[in-house]
Order: sequence, then C-alpha cells, then structure tokens
Amino acid sequence: MPESGASRAQQERTHIPATGTGAAEHRVTGTSPGTPAATDAARRTGLLVTLVLGGLTALPPLSMDMYLPALPAVTESLHAPAATVQLTLTACLTGMALGQVVVGPMSDRWGRRRPLLLGMIVYVVATALCVFAPTTGLLIGFRLLQGLAGAAGIVIARAVVRDLYDGVEMARFFSTLMLISGVAPVVAPLIGGQVLRFTDWRGIFAVLTVVGVALTLVVWKWLHETLPPQDRHTGGIGDALRTMRGLLADRVFTGYMIAGSLAFAALFSYVSASPFVVQEIYGASPQTFSLLFGINSVGLIAVGQINGKLLVGRISLDKALAFGLSVIVLAAAALLLMTSGVFGDVGLVPVAAGLFVLMSAMGLAMPNTNAQALMRTKHAAGSASALLGTSSFLIGAVASPLVGIAGEGTAVPMAVVQLVCAVGAMACFLGLCRPWQRVS
Repeated sequence: MPESGASRAQQERTHIPATGTGAAEHRVTGTSPGTPAATDAARRTGLLVTLVLGGLTALPPLSMDMYLPALPAVTESLHAPAATVQLTLTACLTGMALGQVVVGPMSDRWGRRRPLLLGMIVYVVATALCVFAPTTGLLIGFRLLQGLAGAAGIVIARAVVRDLYDGVEMARFFSTLMLISGVAPVVAPLIGGQVLRFTDWRGIFAVLTVVGVALTLVVWKWLHETLPPQDRHTGGIGDALRTMRGLLADRVFTGYMIAGSLAFAALFSYVSASPFVVQEIYGASPQTFSLLFGINSVGLIAVGQINGKLLVGRISLDKALAFGLSVIVLAAAALLLMTSGVFGDVGLVPVAAGLFVLMSAMGLAMPNTNAQALMRTKHAAGSASALLGTSSFLIGAVASPLVGIAGEGTAVPMAVVQLVCAVGAMACFLGLCRPWQRVS
C-alpha cells in the first residue's frame, strides 16, 4: 500500500525513521528508537512479528498440502470420483483468490486487526466443519469458506509488513516470508502423511483446526494494530477495480501476469493430480508420496534461491525467465510421452524425475514473472500484487479439475494440462512481453 501524505507528514513531525527495525519497533511498542531499551525491544518485536506473520503466511499452504496425501482416501470414504474430490482443492484455491480482493480493501478501511481476527475465526469454524462433512458437496462448500477466510492471512500479512518496514528492511522481511511460504509446502504433506498413520483424512482437518485456534490466539494477544486511523481510507473496492483496469491495459504487464498465472496452473495441476498419480497409478504409499512431494518442493526452493542469489544482477530477468519456461515446456512434453506409453511402462522413477525438473524450473519462472510485472507498476504496487495473486489462483483453480477428467487410471490428463499451460505461458511471454524489444 503506498504511503499516504498524512503518514509522511506525521513521520516528519515526530522524527521517526522511515526504515529499519527502529521504525517498526516504535510503531508497535511506542518506545523511542535509538535507546538501548528500544534496541532490545526491536529485536524482540522483530522476532515476534516474524513468527506471527510467518504463521499467517504458512497457513494457506498448510491448508492445501497437508490434505494432499488423503485425497485417495476421501474418494473412497465419500464414494466420490477423483475429479469431484479434486474440486475440494479448487474450491479452497478459488476462495483464497477471491478473498484477497475483498479483505485487502477491508483492511485499508478498518485496520488490520479486525479483518484478520474475523478471517481467522471464520477459518477455524470452516475447518472444523470439514471434519464432520458427510458429503463431497458439503466438503467443497466448507473448503471454499476455508479458502475465503484463509486469504485474510495472506493479504494482511503483506500489508502489516508494509506498515512496519520500508526500503531494504521491507525487502528482507518479504524474503523471509517467501522462504517460510516455500518451506510450508515441503513439510505439509509430510505432516499429513504422518497424521494418516494414526487417523483418517478427517483427522488432518482436526489438526488444522487446532493450528487455526492457536494462531488466532497468538494474533489476538501479540499482533497489535499497525495501520493508524489517520492512514486509513474509504476508497474500497471501486478504486481498486479502476486501478486494476488501468494495469490490465498495459500489454507487457498483462503478458507477465498471464505467463506467471499459467506457470502456476502447471504447478497446481501437479499438486492436484500427483496424489492419484503417485499412489493410485504407481502404487506408492502416502509416506512415499509425501517424501517425493517434499523433494520436489526443495528443488523449487533451491532454484528460487539460485535465481535470487546468483542470477539476478548477472543476467537479465527475461533471460532467466525464458530459460525457466523452456525447461518447463520440455519437462511437460517428456511427461506426456512417458505417461501416454510412448516409451512403454516406465515406472515411477522416470515420472518422478520429470516432475522434479518441472517443479524446480518454477523457481525461475514464477519469481521473475512477478518481479518484471511489479517493476512496471511502482505507482500501484499493491493493486498489481493483488491482481497477480488473484489471477494465479483463479487460473490454477480452473486447471485443477481438468487433471482428473479421465479418471484415476491415467496420468495423461495431468501431463496434457501441464504442457498446454507451459506452452501458453511461453506464448504470452513472447507474444505480449516481447522482451527483444525492451532492455531488461
């Protein structure tokens, strides 16, 4: 959220530094920055804010990925086809997409705490209802509500960071949150697989309910309001929609947005289909699936760190992006050839290797599409960020049910969706962004 004139004037009057932990500590605790007490308080506050916001950032991937090893069990328990059960993932993802558009303006108008606490309470109720869902239809509805409420943590965590930090400190804090959001998908299926050792799929939602209650109490007690009343505005959704319409008129921004969203859809088609592909088609246990999922997530995180630490500043973002999209296209094509039987019965290992390459290359594609898009929208970074996130979630939600359209006995639909999304992403990058016409 861009800093208002009133906020800047207030900082000038009170001589509060605009960057670093001193500013953050002052805004949260009210102590004077620069004193020994303030320094100690800043360290405690910085750690506390990191833990709280990290928890909020990790909750959505936990909600999505802890449930993945249980998908085959849900189809059996509720006597529903795989494509229908996969709609529970689509519903949660759709809720997270739409919820960000609603909750963001709410937090700008009424502050951060009230919308966040309301979202957390609704999340807990929706997750508890999932435990007792008697039918697939009700489970889909409860998952939609869970996603809508869970979106509060995603969008408000970013807003709180913007309230507390500026400049380099803000960039570092966002990097920490990105690392947490990357680790969460690694551990979530592992946790889900272990939970299934002791209970059924409903127990996973019971664990998530307990996590939601604990996080709600932590937010209520330790995360104070970070948006002063004088910095709030009443523009609401109308202003946001007008800004987004202007952003979509930018051909290059739209190209990066769609390319990134299609790359995310290729990733989410893997997330949605892999429990059935790995467990039902190739006969792996839930624990083996969780291990493979974790390895793939580590590959994505590692390549993302290589991109940020080694590539950025040495080669152009467009070159790194082009290489990442090319690898995704090749990996998706190889997966289609393997799953369609062109090479015979290849077994789990080659397919898992192809999925690992595809997932790892996302570490080049997704960060660079977002970075290139946001570099063009300094005047409206908040609206651009919301548009990028919502677009990715919605396109991912559309791709999710398509991977199970031919039933549980074939992985071909997953590979087809991945290849179509990858080729589409490359086409948008070349046709709309036209990197050869610009200096990256």
